[in-house]
Amino acid sequence: MTTSIVSKTSSQGYVDDARNDDVLIYVNGQFFRRDEAKVSVFDAGFVLGDGVWEGIRLVKGRIVALDDHLDRLYEGARAIELDIGLTREQMIEAIWATFNKNEMTDGAHARLMVTRGRKKTPNQDPRFALGKPTIVIVAEYKTPRPESKETGLSLFTSTIRCSGPDVFDLRLNSHSRLNFIQALIQAINAGADEALMLDPHGFVASCNSTNFFIVRGSELWTSTGRFNFKGITRQKVINLYKRHGGIVREHDFTLAEVYSASEAFVTGTLGGITPVSHIDGRKIGTGQPGAITQKIASLYADFISS
Repeated sequence: MTTSIVSKTSSQGYVDDARNDDVLIYVNGQFFRRDEAKVSVFDAGFVLGDGVWEGIRLVKGRIVALDDHLDRLYEGARAIELDIGLTREQMIEAIWATFNKNEMTDGAHARLMVTRGRKKTPNQDPRFALGKPTIVIVAEYKTPRPESKETGLSLFTSTIRCSGPDVFDLRLNSHSRLNFIQALIQAINAGADEALMLDPHGFVASCNSTNFFIVRGSELWTSTGRFNFKGITRQKVINLYKRHGGIVREHDFTLAEVYSASEAFVTGTLGGITPVSHIDGRKIGTGQPGAITQKIASLYADFISS
């Protein structure tokens, strides 16, 4: 059984903020207090995990990489033939309305969720949907816990593999996340913060909720992307490092090469760049955030603040 206490270095952890008790939640064009915001028990998202979502970060009055997030959202919706029911411009208005309603200008994170909506009966068949999607936007004040940045995360290599597009395309940012939850439970029970996951061929793919990088020499290594999330922060880091003269290799590599790396880190919308100190009980490099990780974190911080 997993523990109910969230680690201070959880990759998805954040600093508690009392203001979140009073946030207003967007549900299909209306706003509700968090204890009053509800969807139907017949909703396709609740019944089946039938929907797509995005995590969106607000920094200094600016939504980070908004176009990239909307591209991924609408591409995913088209892939599963889900009519979002809002134009791109209307969705932008809804996102900003949620931040503005809560008087948020900085340090906020929103979870935008779109499902196929209420169904006539709880089954898989999308033809039983009653017509309108369900759109929910939960905006909260979230600052990554400083302990994660200072000491780094501990990872555990899960036995559960990342899948290819012939099984389940992980680049589809869907509500269905049970395989990643299973991997994370393994990691938690092993005393780690996040699960490192391999692809079907045994090469390193990604973590259960973040993308994974290692540093070897002065090179940045990450997976090919065939078996992991279409990470927006991942791509920004690749572009930034190349732009500043660094070498990035997107290729297959093994756990043996990970264990002998000088540094490792993960990327995600909420946490940005978070160092990794241990993997499978082994110290990575010095076991402390490395110089290249810190450089990349600084480049990314400048990028999202500009």
